[in-house]
Amino acid sequence: MTDVETLTDRLRSGELRLHELEEHVDPETATTARRLFVAAETGADLGAVGEYGFDVVEAEANVENAIGAAQVPMGVAGPVTINVGDRSDTEEGTGSDGGAATGEYYLPMATTEGALVASVNRGLSVIRAAGGATARVVKSGMTRAPAFRVDGVAEAAATVEWVERNLGALREAAESTTSHGELLGVEPYVVGDSVFLRFIYDTKDAMGMNMATIATEAACELIESETPASLVALSGNLCSDKKPAAINAVEGRGRSVTADVVVPGGLVADRLHTTPAAIAEANTRKNLIGSARAASLGFNAHAANVVAATFLATGQDEAQVVEGANAITTMDVRESANGPDDLYASVSLASLEVGTVGGGTRLPTQAAALELLGLDGGGDPPGTNADALAEVIAVGALAGELSLLAALASNHLASAHAELGR
Repeated sequence: MTDVETLTDRLRSGELRLHELEEHVDPETATTARRLFVAAETGADLGAVGEYGFDVVEAEANVENAIGAAQVPMGVAGPVTINVGDRSDTEEGTGSDGGAATGEYYLPMATTEGALVASVNRGLSVIRAAGGATARVVKSGMTRAPAFRVDGVAEAAATVEWVERNLGALREAAESTTSHGELLGVEPYVVGDSVFLRFIYDTKDAMGMNMATIATEAACELIESETPASLVALSGNLCSDKKPAAINAVEGRGRSVTADVVVPGGLVADRLHTTPAAIAEANTRKNLIGSARAASLGFNAHAANVVAATFLATGQDEAQVVEGANAITTMDVRESANGPDDLYASVSLASLEVGTVGGGTRLPTQAAALELLGLDGGGDPPGTNADALAEVIAVGALAGELSLLAALASNHLASAHAELGR
């Protein structure tokens, strides 16, 4: 009897549990046995799940109870020009405020939504024809906010005062756990006998959630030893991770990034089949007024579509698409001295949590997608690759907004989906 057959028999008898297989055989054999057992138990055909192009060992840090892989179609949109000859350039060249992404980029997108890549590709082609987009990371910082218990307001105030006086000691404790992360600051919030401390870190090219968690735990040990506060939860939801939260829309989390472009009026007419005024009105009534009436945290058309597709393609934490949808799109008519009015378009994503090292970025297809962008691994200086990835995603989101709003303004949305058979 083979190892696989023996393991499936032992699983069936209850002698072994699913998570114990790797204690007895190599990860590949364990994955096969687990898949065959689950298929037999459920009656499902898992043959396609067992067809994948990487060594299971490479995914051990990313998944438990592995049975194979879920394969999502990947497309590419572009190329698009970013931060080349942008409006911050001077006669001497681009200053220190230049973007991290510079040049032409193809955008990898993993999705099952038909027409999405085509729509983004149309937007990117218009941006490229307009001379390219400008993008900037305007703020960066990964957060973790533990919750503490105190006896009352007086102890809460004493705890906050100690934290503010001893930031250096907290920084030393936190940074002792990492060779890359830096503690930028701590923001206190008091609610009765609860104290929340929002720790903010520079995590360089890592998305940094695990880094921030481990570092914050070390800082919390110091706080508990020196103040009346008792730690209740290492994450108190003021971070705020993987949940819609106004604090992330206001203060930002991960990378806060914005991108814009000026599209000549003639190009709007020729390629988008509408006018700058019509697109601007559609944006105001849909993305601004409509979103406000819905009490939405995101004032955009579908920025999450591009964030989700690029996250899946490049190995980001897909649950953080929640924060990635925290975006505001603006569209305005700009007067032109030569011909019809132009269109100014921008998108600003408040909390885009991305990295180019660690997590899912190490998996083969995700690493390949980052290599396609020229952004795999750590940047030089550290943090520049993750900044560049954020800027590229922002330009992709801008392209998606531009294309969808133009389709709405020209009443072509339904016909475009019908033509593509979606």
